[in-house]
This record gives sequence, C-alpha cells and structure tokens, in this order.
Amino acid sequence: METKRTDTFLITGGCGYVGYRLACSLHKKGANIILFDTVPPNQKVPEDMLFIQGDISEYAHVEKAVAGVDCVFHIASYGMSGREQLNRQLIEAVNVQGTQNVLKACLEHRVSRVVYTSTFNVVFGGQVIENGDESLPYLPLHLHPDHYSRTKSLAEMAVLKANGTALKDGSGVLRSCALRPAGIYGPGEQRHLPRIVGYIEKGIFRFVYGEPSSLVEFVHVDNLVSAHELAAEALTSEKHHRSAGQPYFISDGRPVNNFEFFRPLVEGLGYPFPNLRLPINLIYFVAFLTEMIHHLIGPFYNFQPLLTRTEVYKTGVTHYFSMAKAKAELNYEPQEYNLDEVVQWFRSRGHGKKLQSSFLGRLLRDILFVSAFVAVVLSFLPFVGS
Repeated sequence: METKRTDTFLITGGCGYVGYRLACSLHKKGANIILFDTVPPNQKVPEDMLFIQGDISEYAHVEKAVAGVDCVFHIASYGMSGREQLNRQLIEAVNVQGTQNVLKACLEHRVSRVVYTSTFNVVFGGQVIENGDESLPYLPLHLHPDHYSRTKSLAEMAVLKANGTALKDGSGVLRSCALRPAGIYGPGEQRHLPRIVGYIEKGIFRFVYGEPSSLVEFVHVDNLVSAHELAAEALTSEKHHRSAGQPYFISDGRPVNNFEFFRPLVEGLGYPFPNLRLPINLIYFVAFLTEMIHHLIGPFYNFQPLLTRTEVYKTGVTHYFSMAKAKAELNYEPQEYNLDEVVQWFRSRGHGKKLQSSFLGRLLRDILFVSAFVAVVLSFLPFVGS
C-alpha cells in the first residue's frame, strides 16, 4: 500500500496485537499514526506515533481521538474468547456502543473512511460452511451461542449501513467496509496462543474432539495487516471506492483441521500430541455446564472456563470461506506461513518441555553423587605420606 505522508490513520484498539502490527506497517510506509486504546502500548512507540488513552464506549474520548484523521481502522472489541465471552455488559458497551461512537464521530469530524475488523462469526453459529462467500446472510441474532458474535454482527451491520452517509457540512460521504478474519496467529499473539500453551504445559491438553475431517481457517497477522491496508486503499477515489459498503472474508486461504494446525506447536514445545478423540457433543455439553456454573459463581469467582460453547464450534465444526472476493476487489494475496516462528517465540521465553536440561540435570546430580560417594570412601583409607 502506498500512503502519503499527510495520511493520518486512527487505530482503535491500537495497542493490541493486530492494531500495533498494523500501526508499525503503516508507519514504515510514511503514514501518521494515532493509537487509541484503554491501556498504553507495552512496546516502545516511535516518537512520531501518537497514543491517546481513552474508552471507546465514551463518546467524548472517541471524538477527541477522531478529530483531524483521514481514515479509522476500527479494531477495538471485547469478548472474543474465554471468560471475556461471559461479560455481556462490557461486550455490549465496547462492540455496539463503541462502534456507534466511532461512526458518529467520523460523520461529525468529516472522516471519510472506516475499515471495521469484524469476524467469521457474523455468519457462523455452529453450522457446517464449506467455501462460503460474502453472499451468505447474517446468522439470525437469536441463534448466536455467545454475545460477542451477536454484537459483532450488530456492529458490522451498522458500519456497512453507514456507508454513503453524508459527512457534516456536506463535505462528502463516509465510505466504510468490513473485514471478517479467521483465527489470528503469529509470534507474540496474546489472546489465544498463551492460553493454548498454558493448557499444554499444565497437562490439560490430553484429548481432541470433532471429526478428523473437520476444517477451519486461520490468518497470519501479517496477512491480516495487509488486508487492512488494501481495504483502506480501496475506499479511496483513486481506487473508485470499490470496497465501499462491502464485507470480505480474510484468511490464509488454507483450510486445515484445527488440532492438526496446532500439532507443530505442541510437538515443537516437546510435548506428545494427544491420541484420545472425544465426541464434539460431549465437549459442547461440558462447555454449556461450565458457562452455567460461571453464570452462578462468576460474580464471586471469575474463573477461566476451559472452553466455551462458541469455542467448541469454532474449533470442531467445519467452516471455511472463499478468498475470491478479497483477491478480486482488494488485490489480497495471502502469503504462506507456518507455526515455526510461533514455536521459537515461546521457546525464547522459556516455554517448552526441558528435555535436554532435565537430562543434563540428572547427569550432573549423578556425577555429584558419585563424587561425594568416592570422597567419603577415600576418607576412610589410610593416608600414605610421600
């Protein structure tokens, strides 16, 4: 993507994994970047990259951040996985109210472009989808098994409906589009991968579920960053606003069994891959019970569920989508990645079964024990002077 030095991009959720990677990519291309998030970035930010701390559910905070920008990447969301999925009030505030605040502020401050980061879940709720495309209807809201997916659907609908709305003072119209990414991975990802590695290291990852033939999709963070840049560019007049009002499925374009996808991570960290396969209905029932228990005791003890119902569907039921529209209209060409760099990232931070170090440790202890034993035996021998 070619950007001008005068282009200013606001990234909501800019200190998160995808947001910050996008910010760095755009910054290298000469763009001005504003990061908007509830917490400061945990990495060193270039001096000319601005950070604004604020709450997206507060309109005054959003309005302050949006003023003077050319394009908004609306990535901020809440409730994607784990116990976050069970906090309905915060999910609603961030995903629905936050999106409404972004759209209102863009219209008020004459921001002409919005790229919204949505999700596969707006059309998926546990049913099999093979090579689906953007003509699929939204899943009826009452069929979503979790509030995150429901609110992301509402937010995407609002973003696409806002396309073509007149900006304040008749200075043009808002152009908006939505990206629907698959499961995101890459070195340093902090939402899903650490949780998976934690399960592996605690010995919890002892079984898989669903059919071996079930296929899902993932997207490497760099492919997703590229898709965001291309989508923003396709909203411009130079590209004839061809992405305006459109949703796009974004993935690596390589459907794979969920558990086989993570096999290199499990084995790369030195652990055996589980052989036990359980029926998905059993796991779904356990997830349902876990959610019910959390609903009862969550206010007193906010424990992390092993799995939620949505996570069971997302990992065990076939759903993958065509990249044809993204390739044709955005010129999206996903690059091929694997989990090697993810394995190295975790190993460099001390994760992984310490097979070699354990062997060396036992060897050292054996040598010390033998040496001590020899020393004790020698101490009882008569001393012979020279």
